[in-house]
Amino acid sequence: MSSLLPEFPWDTIAEVKVTAAAHPDGIVDLSVGTPVDSVAPPIREALSAAGDLPGYPATAGTPELRLAIRESVTRRYGVIPLADNAVLPVIGTKELIAWLPTLLGLGADDLIVIPELAYPTYEVGARLAGVPTVRADSLTQLGPQHPALIYLNSPSNPTGAVLPVEHLRKVVDWARERGALVISDECYLGLGWDAEPVSVLDPRVCDGDAAGLLAVHSLSKTSSLAGYRAGFVLGDASVVGELLAVRKHAGMMVPGPVQAAMTAALSEDQHQLDQRARYEGRRAKLSKALTGNGFRIDHSEAGLYLWATRGDSCDDALAYLARRGILVAPGRFYGPRGKEHVRVALTATDERIDAAVARLAD
Repeated sequence: MSSLLPEFPWDTIAEVKVTAAAHPDGIVDLSVGTPVDSVAPPIREALSAAGDLPGYPATAGTPELRLAIRESVTRRYGVIPLADNAVLPVIGTKELIAWLPTLLGLGADDLIVIPELAYPTYEVGARLAGVPTVRADSLTQLGPQHPALIYLNSPSNPTGAVLPVEHLRKVVDWARERGALVISDECYLGLGWDAEPVSVLDPRVCDGDAAGLLAVHSLSKTSSLAGYRAGFVLGDASVVGELLAVRKHAGMMVPGPVQAAMTAALSEDQHQLDQRARYEGRRAKLSKALTGNGFRIDHSEAGLYLWATRGDSCDDALAYLARRGILVAPGRFYGPRGKEHVRVALTATDERIDAAVARLAD
């Protein structure tokens, strides 16, 4: 199975990481979007209170969790009201994306469309299922092809670009005419800065109908729950039901204490607003420092990253920053169009962000 997959991207920058780590004041690791801030006390308390659950958890999620999911996405993002059977918790959204083509029974006769610059796991999931892929950001690039599945990602990882309502609506209409399933990766939906991201399940996009649409959400970023592996998918109830049926057989269950923590995280909004403010402050500092050091920041209207370039290759920029003890991700990780950019994560402590800013000022 491993022969089907590319080399794990972060393994390819091990030598550069050694260079960055040799800085006298230590490394500032901005390469991976790993949360560093503490989990809010009510979430931790909910996890602890549910610690004595010896039985198997429900694959579909507890009734309380399903209700919290439905209510939170409508309250926070304007998603259309959904039925109880149209939501499903998952063991982190990376797991879902990696296995989604397999769970849906796709194969070599199908086709998956991924963005030209894309989260690598879209392609990994296709390879695991033996499904060919095509990179395209415009429907005209697809010509007469009839894909089985189309990935959207807004705000984008890595670029932070936001797709407007008109674009999302055009993709949804096109896919429905051809019987394609649209998977909208919305893990950064709550982190809009210079533009307001919109869900594919917003009524302006889907006309109040979730048919043929799935939205993927994560609590890793907005609630700092990456370590909990807490995500969910929602949308077309028939597709969610198909995923549930297969996941029951495969034993893909979110642990009971994590379901309780997710319920707490989705039932109130203040902790995620506090976390958003932390990222906003770090973004402002890093943006100013990078542009003052000769970088240009492209897109980055939303999300957890800055998409930056010095006009040279991504590997030259990677090495340039590593010599200053700053590790970032090269744009080539995300597709050929990323060869001149680096992705700079906002996920470091305030102290490490300040250290990076100081080094960029030298």
